[in-house]
Amino acid sequence: MTDEPHEPGWDTAKTLAEALPYIQRYNRETVVIKYGGHAMGEEAVAKQFAADSVLLKMLGVHPVIVHGGGPQISAMLKRAGVSSTFIDGLRVTDAETMDVAEMVLSGAINKEIANWITIAGKEADVRGVGLSGKDARMITVEKAARTRRNPETGAMEDVNLGFVGEPSRIDPKLIEALIYAKDQYIPVIAPIGFSEEGETYNINADTVAGALGGALKAKRMLLLTDVPGVLDANGELVRQLSVADARAAIADGVATGGMIPKLETAIAATEAGVGGVVILDGRRSHAMLVELFTEHGAGTLIFP
Repeated sequence: MTDEPHEPGWDTAKTLAEALPYIQRYNRETVVIKYGGHAMGEEAVAKQFAADSVLLKMLGVHPVIVHGGGPQISAMLKRAGVSSTFIDGLRVTDAETMDVAEMVLSGAINKEIANWITIAGKEADVRGVGLSGKDARMITVEKAARTRRNPETGAMEDVNLGFVGEPSRIDPKLIEALIYAKDQYIPVIAPIGFSEEGETYNINADTVAGALGGALKAKRMLLLTDVPGVLDANGELVRQLSVADARAAIADGVATGGMIPKLETAIAATEAGVGGVVILDGRRSHAMLVELFTEHGAGTLIFP
């Protein structure tokens, strides 16, 4: 076979041909995507994310999107004159704060993402569908239990975070109905759930993504962050970690700060049935496509 010159179109065709094995690997598979960080706060990046999500759907993947919104909640609370209290970095969510959080997450952010997807998918009639965990009994929660060491006495004590929940039961029927429908839908889910008593709770979006990924037996879960992935002691990107390696990275202090809860989420998701979890930089253009459809990937894969 003769080598073709680098002319417009030929390089694109070569890239598509090289992607075929990966496209086949993820055909009709579910991929849960946690969307947050700065990638969500910039309109141009958000539009690119929506277009890439549509492309995934057109390539036979079933994307399911879970989004965060902490900075947007903080901004709205400030505008409303509602003060926030944090304990060990976790926001205490009282009833007033919960009302604002639901308005921001289930309202403004959720519907904007769904709308960008619908606009990006207009020609192929791919539509974003905005939901929260309260829809169709999707996410039932229990009040989150936290403890901390009293700095004065040294004794462990319970911490009341208010309306902050942990998923206790996931019902994926509505999501499955959407992703397997004849028409092309992409579910977009706000991290809001409800208790058995009917009270509304805010949930960490990474935790929601992991719980949904496990319930859906997703092939992959992508955690879009503001860092390239897990870095070793020399600052180099670690391409793969087994669950055992991930636990060791936490125990040995290789993983620090915000990376620890992400690794813990990845571990829990793989143990719940997700085929693998990838931590990657959502600010980079087409990061999801590079991760799923190229040989080298774009972040750190945590696998069982």
